[in-house]
Amino acid sequence: IDTAGIGAIIGAVGVAIGLAAQGALSNFAGGMIILVMRPFKVGDYVETDGEKGTVEDIHMFYTYIVTDNNQVVMIPNGEITSGAIVNYSMKETRRLDLKFSIAYNEDFEYAEDVLFEICEKHEKVLKDPAPFVRIDSHGDSSIVLLLRVWTKTADYWEVNFDLLEEVKRRFDEEGIEI
Repeated sequence: IDTAGIGAIIGAVGVAIGLAAQGALSNFAGGMIILVMRPFKVGDYVETDGEKGTVEDIHMFYTYIVTDNNQVVMIPNGEITSGAIVNYSMKETRRLDLKFSIAYNEDFEYAEDVLFEICEKHEKVLKDPAPFVRIDSHGDSSIVLLLRVWTKTADYWEVNFDLLEEVKRRFDEEGIEI
């Protein structure tokens, strides 16, 4: 009997089993890291491994994330812990940055005043830190104004859409050309 051939077969089977178990062990270790380190919890809105969504469930090998369009994505925990994790829910407040382009012939200082007034009237825009409005850049055909406001994390999207709509409405009323 050729023992060298049998040994080679046993060795190859061992390598195959080891390689197959490597992914599972990586995901198990990732699950342990998530459970111990707590970079996020169920209900947090996160971005990891190229996916954004709300954490629905954390298992030992996979984390389930529900995307904005209600798709469930199972992400291996090994992938999560070996990459970047952005947790949008961890802090109580969040800064919202919006850019608005106005024509070069417009009075940019007046447009800035209109933006400040909109922020002062919105009840979910935090007063401290104060809203910030300045010229961000000079584009090919417009001046780009940068608006930065702080809001509670839970109000982020509502404030985002409210400000976008109100700025369009007010710029139209004031005759500021976008």
